[in-house]
Amino acid sequence: MNKSIIFRNIWLGLLSWFIPFAISFFCYNQHGELMMEYSLFKSLMMVSGSLSGSFLLYQFFKIVDSNFVLNGLIVGLSWMAINLVLDSFVLIPLMKVTFAKYFSSIGLGYISIPAISISMGYLLNNKLKINSYENKYGTAS
Repeated sequence: MNKSIIFRNIWLGLLSWFIPFAISFFCYNQHGELMMEYSLFKSLMMVSGSLSGSFLLYQFFKIVDSNFVLNGLIVGLSWMAINLVLDSFVLIPLMKVTFAKYFSSIGLGYISIPAISISMGYLLNNKLKINSYENKYGTAS
């Protein structure tokens, strides 16, 4: 990984945590009380995290031109780590729960980050192979 890819990885990883966190502020009133059922809130966070995370992964892969699966693995694991660390310093103290309770409720969901990023890597790798084959042999129309 070159410096621009490393920087983009870290920057977008931080955004992958911050965007859903910022959205969550609209779900609480000025007294810090959740304004909806917890299950709806959790679903909203999962959807906002998936949408923003997928868009951010798209932004990351725009500057990657090889080793898509490996880059997907690296970016997925690093973003998962960034999210877990930031949650440990910010969210767990706000929730006033143990790490085990947090992890079973929220943290385990971060496994979706490397699952999606590795899938994108495989998709890009296969697309590259298909395009290379078509450029070499032409398309069968």
